[in-house]
Amino acid sequence: MSKGQWESLIEGMLEAVLLVDPVQLHVVAANRAAHLLLGLEPETLMDTPVVDLAASPEDMYFWEDVAAGLSNNIYSETLLRRFDQSVVHVMRRVTLIHLDADTALYVVAIRDHTDQRQVESELEKLIAELRATLESTADGILVTDLDGSIRSYNHLFAKLWSLPEELLTQRNDNAIYAWMDNCIVDASHYNERLASIRRSPLLEATDVLVLHTGKVLERVTLPQYARGRPIGRVYSFRDISQKLADQARLQLASKVFEASADAIFITNELQEIITVNPSFERLTQFSEAEMMGLSIRDFLLDQWDDNMVAAIMFDIDEHGFWEGEIWNRRKDGHAYLCMISLVAVQNEKNETVHTIGFFKDRTENYNAKQKIEELAFSDALTGLPNRLLLEERVSQSITHASRQSGESGEFAILFLDLDNFKQINDSLGHSFGDRVLVEVTERLSTCLRQVDTAARLGGDEFVLLLHQANAAGAEICARRILAEVGAPFCMGDIQFSLTCSIGIALYPADGQRMEDLIKNADSAMYHVKERGRADFRFYQRQMNIDLLSRVKIDHAMRLALDAQEFRLHYQPLVNLHNNRVFGAEALLRWHDKELGEVSPAKFIPIAEETGLIIALGTWVMHTAIAQAAAWNQQGQHLRISINVSALQFQQANFVDILSGALAQAQLNPDCIELELTESILIRDAEETLKKLTAIASLGVRMSIDDFGTGYSSLSYLKRFPISKLKIDRSFVMNLPDDESDIAIVTAIINMAHALKLTVIAEGVETDQQKDLLNSLHCNEIQGFLIASALAPQEFESKHLTPM
Repeated sequence: MSKGQWESLIEGMLEAVLLVDPVQLHVVAANRAAHLLLGLEPETLMDTPVVDLAASPEDMYFWEDVAAGLSNNIYSETLLRRFDQSVVHVMRRVTLIHLDADTALYVVAIRDHTDQRQVESELEKLIAELRATLESTADGILVTDLDGSIRSYNHLFAKLWSLPEELLTQRNDNAIYAWMDNCIVDASHYNERLASIRRSPLLEATDVLVLHTGKVLERVTLPQYARGRPIGRVYSFRDISQKLADQARLQLASKVFEASADAIFITNELQEIITVNPSFERLTQFSEAEMMGLSIRDFLLDQWDDNMVAAIMFDIDEHGFWEGEIWNRRKDGHAYLCMISLVAVQNEKNETVHTIGFFKDRTENYNAKQKIEELAFSDALTGLPNRLLLEERVSQSITHASRQSGESGEFAILFLDLDNFKQINDSLGHSFGDRVLVEVTERLSTCLRQVDTAARLGGDEFVLLLHQANAAGAEICARRILAEVGAPFCMGDIQFSLTCSIGIALYPADGQRMEDLIKNADSAMYHVKERGRADFRFYQRQMNIDLLSRVKIDHAMRLALDAQEFRLHYQPLVNLHNNRVFGAEALLRWHDKELGEVSPAKFIPIAEETGLIIALGTWVMHTAIAQAAAWNQQGQHLRISINVSALQFQQANFVDILSGALAQAQLNPDCIELELTESILIRDAEETLKKLTAIASLGVRMSIDDFGTGYSSLSYLKRFPISKLKIDRSFVMNLPDDESDIAIVTAIINMAHALKLTVIAEGVETDQQKDLLNSLHCNEIQGFLIASALAPQEFESKHLTPM
């Protein structure tokens, strides 16, 4: 084909075409479309160097390679420079063709790519915008076609599903779906649901997915349309874990608000109440409707002044919180104590939008506290002040008295103890005894002024504080109390009388501390007890000396018992019919290194008071039985009398101790006689009878000591297994001169013989007493006429026949 034919051919083409000389690289022909593309008049491109049309370095290099014979073919996108120096985007194909063996041409076909380039640019821009939208959304986005093939997803999707790095860098839909399956807690239901969605291209759906990580995702599925037809699906995933937690917390808060035991109200930013909970309604008796619109000031001003409420509101504004106890009133007017906490709720601008008030009813706690304080400072039975409150009031009296002069600087302490109150508890029961104490309390209150104080220390002991009272005032009060307490009691069907003993100490003469005053008043009361009870006595310094002496003796006795310093002496017992010694009474003796020889009349009462008599009596029993066994082993058959105290006899194991001592000494029980006082026999008669019967069953004899001086009763002589009566020395000492004593002794002997009991008289010191007792048919005697109490060796040498 000739060049002319090529020119005719390219003229009829829609594309711009240039024919270029391969040697000169000049345009040798160009069609009309080329001139139009480059903005030139027809035929103006002839002989134009092709490099003049190049607008990029790449084109320059290409034509340089062509000139050098290194390249003869290219298809690319490039830039061409137009006549007006503007640049146009084109797609260009350069092809070397041979017209004949010697002639060749470059055919340069050019297509204007400006519109396509603009479309592509707009498309790229749109795609970039879509990608930015995908990445900026708060949801994870997954885009698929109708078959489920993944077309796109954003980074949040990958983050929500924790896709591993290898799945992000490679295209593997199956691996991504498999990973998602493994993340789902209920994978089977998830896949069923996914299949259902894919079968319905137009379906819009919302699901909740629970992952193994604990996340809860909300999935929204929407179809993707193009030209009105579904072409795929868009899945959006949102993490609603926090939302659900917040909802749960809100629901919980709502339930707590409704069910809270605390009363709660909430205000708006104007401090107007907008809601209250049921506990608030129960506490205040105001309904929510009645509280709506009221301010905190309105609610509190009923009990608090405006200044206080203003101070509360200032604290809330400054610190966001106020707490304190307030008294308020219910709707019915009743007051209640509550702990209130006011908390300001602020927004992100630190503006108070709500105030929450929490009320806790403290009335019961307050009443309980008051009750505890009352119990702490008062006696539970009588309601009188206890020692703690007494100490406080005495301290106040001391402070007041120390500032005064003369009689105004005095006061009195009375220590009161009911006489023989234990007998009431033992015989009528403790509940009855408590009723008696309450009645005594009421009687004491009638004897005191309003400024005075009556306190109960415990048991039947009371302490009275007489404010600004001197000795005369204290005596008047004491006599009034003796008369009031001594008046007959009538409780139910029981009538009885009661007395009390009172000791008095005066401030400041008898002590300047409460402890000293009470101790000294107690000491004075004790001396009243010793001298017959039912009286009062003022404290004297000698009383404390006596008290200290008793304490010292008690301590010395305990040491002496541990050191085996007590000893037994034996006073002979003589049968008047044959004048022979048939036995001895074991009598306790004690010589202390510091106190010297201590009289039994002095230390035995102290031992009974302190309870030491129990251990002491047990030692006497073991020692006397052992001595009797020793004499019997020598052939001296003697009956040993042993004195038993009431406290010792009352011990539950008394009979066992006696039986054990007899067994240990291997002594015939007939050799032992127990001397019991009448007070033992009248206390709990049935229990005493059981114990006496048990002793008698051992074979041990029993006698009544000091008969006629106590509560003598013929009934117990008849019922109890007693074999002997001992006439007290007080009836013997004035014989034979006192006719009354003769009559009493005669009556005792005749009565005893009528009851088939043996009689022994103690304290016989003269022959005339002995002869009279013999003439009255008294069976046995003992006393200084025969001998005083002797140590065992002396007793043996004087009164026992050598074997």
